[in-house]
Amino acid sequence: MSGEPNTRLSDLFGLAGWSKGELARLVNRQAAAMGHPQLATDTSRVRRWIDMGEIPRDPVPRVLAALFTERLGRVVTIEDLGLVRHGRGGKRQDPGSVEHPDGVPWAPERTAAVLTEFTGMDLMLNRRGLVGAGAALAAGSALSSAMHDWLHSDPALKADAPQFDDPLHADPAGFDRYEAAPIGSQEIEELERSVEVFRAWDAARGGGLQRKAVVGQLNEVGGMLAYRHPEHLQRRLWGVAANLAVLAGWMSHDVGLEPTAQKYFVIAAHAAREGGDRPRASEALSRAARQMVHLGRPDDALDLMKLAHSGSGEEVLPRTRAMFHTIEAWAQASKGKGQAMRRTLGQAEDLFVSDRGDVPPPSWMQLFNEADLYGMQALSYRTLAEYEPGAAAHAQHYAEKALALRVDAQERSRIFDNLSMASACFIADDPEQADRYARLALMSMGSNSSGRTWDRLRQMYRLTAEYASYPRIHELREEIRLALPRVKKPGGGSAQA
Repeated sequence: MSGEPNTRLSDLFGLAGWSKGELARLVNRQAAAMGHPQLATDTSRVRRWIDMGEIPRDPVPRVLAALFTERLGRVVTIEDLGLVRHGRGGKRQDPGSVEHPDGVPWAPERTAAVLTEFTGMDLMLNRRGLVGAGAALAAGSALSSAMHDWLHSDPALKADAPQFDDPLHADPAGFDRYEAAPIGSQEIEELERSVEVFRAWDAARGGGLQRKAVVGQLNEVGGMLAYRHPEHLQRRLWGVAANLAVLAGWMSHDVGLEPTAQKYFVIAAHAAREGGDRPRASEALSRAARQMVHLGRPDDALDLMKLAHSGSGEEVLPRTRAMFHTIEAWAQASKGKGQAMRRTLGQAEDLFVSDRGDVPPPSWMQLFNEADLYGMQALSYRTLAEYEPGAAAHAQHYAEKALALRVDAQERSRIFDNLSMASACFIADDPEQADRYARLALMSMGSNSSGRTWDRLRQMYRLTAEYASYPRIHELREEIRLALPRVKKPGGGSAQA
């Protein structure tokens, strides 16, 4: 007991709207359903958790996490509740402090436990049809400050046998967990192949349709990581976990589950570092940076990219650094920093062509090819064109080059390229060409589950207003208005997006 209030638990308790007595009764009922009928929580004990910082014993933290997850309709972990024990003799860090947002970085032995718990809660929300929302994104500066020293240190794999008092071996609180068992190289190869299947599906059709399958697979891998395998297998298994966590994050971002997506990116960075793959850890953070730019927070993105650049280590390939630079350039364009954006894109081009290809790229980099380089250049110039209309011509140039190289397996990227081209054409006062590319994008969006494509379409729709008197553009505006998904309003109704 710290003697100080648990502010994280207090805040979530206030959001849930229970009384202390109600929460005590719910804990007892849930614990009994889990096979712990002897648990007898009362109002005074709940008060000690909230007002005195007392951390209850298992299974109570997991029971609370499940109750708050169901009540609030988003994933709530024991870290979110401030109920993690940080050693017997050490002083407990405040998991909600600015220096350590969301309790990161967590101890190495906690990574598999956090991964398993979070995916289990996410699956529970999926199963019950709840909507994940409401949590706040951690600021990029706070995340990068908390994780800087951790990412730059040498990872050390835990070499001892599984500890049976580890949180992974506590009873689950109402969510699925894979029963851990040792596995061999053949099973890991099958898992690695499944990652490629999920990655290809995401690139073609968007993240909405397969997100639950990826989260379920990641939950199983978390259970496997509870066992200590030979080091070469353990590293590969951590690699699978990192790849699946990035995919789960990207798919969550694709459907608008932003706090959930950020958590998965952080989990991916931890998993990659556990496996000794600092470039992969940095790439996971670069995904969080792309998410920030999409959400209109370029300063947060630049903070995260600074950490991704510095923490990627000496093994990072030039092509990976080129990709990092394109994300940084997009953030700079979002701030109207044209000179900085052009300089950064120039560095990206130089790095891309300097990669001789003598070292095979890791699987997670294989989708960043020449078309993606051009696509990111088009997006950066299209974004800058909001500040410098003359940049629209460069956006058209690069979007055309990207579209010429796109393959069928990159349908979502082709939609983005068409929208970049259409937006650039509107800004360049070429509504006829803009109409053509906007319709190409609109034709493909119905068969794609990516919410981000609709977000980008809304940005383009704003540019059509100036040409609304043109018959073709008036017709296009009507088609877009009818096609846009309806957005749920806070009161439970819906409105045209």
